[in-house]
Amino acid sequence: MLIDAHAHIDRFEMVGEGALGRALAEIKERNIFTISNSMDLPSYERNRQIAEDCDYILPIFGVHPWNASHYVDRLGELDGAIESSPMIGEVGLDFYFVEDKAEYPNQKKVLEYFLAACKKQNKIAILHTKGAEELILKLLKEFELPRVIIHWYSGTIDIFKKLVDMGIYFTIGVESIYSTHIQEIALSVPVDQMLTETDNPGGAKAFIGGPGTPKLIEEVVDKIAELRNSRREEIISLVQRNLLRLLRDDPWFEDTVLPLIKLGI
Repeated sequence: MLIDAHAHIDRFEMVGEGALGRALAEIKERNIFTISNSMDLPSYERNRQIAEDCDYILPIFGVHPWNASHYVDRLGELDGAIESSPMIGEVGLDFYFVEDKAEYPNQKKVLEYFLAACKKQNKIAILHTKGAEELILKLLKEFELPRVIIHWYSGTIDIFKKLVDMGIYFTIGVESIYSTHIQEIALSVPVDQMLTETDNPGGAKAFIGGPGTPKLIEEVVDKIAELRNSRREEIISLVQRNLLRLLRDDPWFEDTVLPLIKLGI
């Protein structure tokens, strides 16, 4: 079974008529266990609805840093969704695509709220770190979360190595097919801290000129196998093992590990 540890399945509805249905069919046909990250509260509710019709999808709640300012003054409204979500994602900081520096304190405040909740509730956090890798490193040292996944890391190798030493997991995605910097990261991630992702449907747009589809995860796996001089099956197997290791003691076993076991991992 393939693992897509970071996608946004609800956003296929923005791609065009029938795109969501085609994506779900592809996920089922190719056996892709997909962690569907949310952008905000409405996104989470839609992901949960979609997951009711597809056992391969695990919906999780987060507020993307692009949306942080919408929630910074009403963080208490997020508590119910945080409590119900087996993991937290997508949350984090973006000091690259968000050019207005006045937004940065709001992003940090929202992220700190989620990190505190993850620590209290023993939940995995899936983090967006673009352009803010140094501050992310500082916050992770401060909060001491035992289980963190950094999605699509593209920062410096120096900070990357420090994050690796903290035991953090990293998703390798579509950019690994095209970018020598991301390929260096894909080669440097310890085999027991590596996961795979697509960031669908938007993650591939800059590289293929349009929305990605779930089967892109196969190209990611093949690229990693090529870089590491391994076989596709070996990469698929190690990513499965890594995800199960990350989840094996999860208090939300029935929401996380059990679906994987039922689906054949």
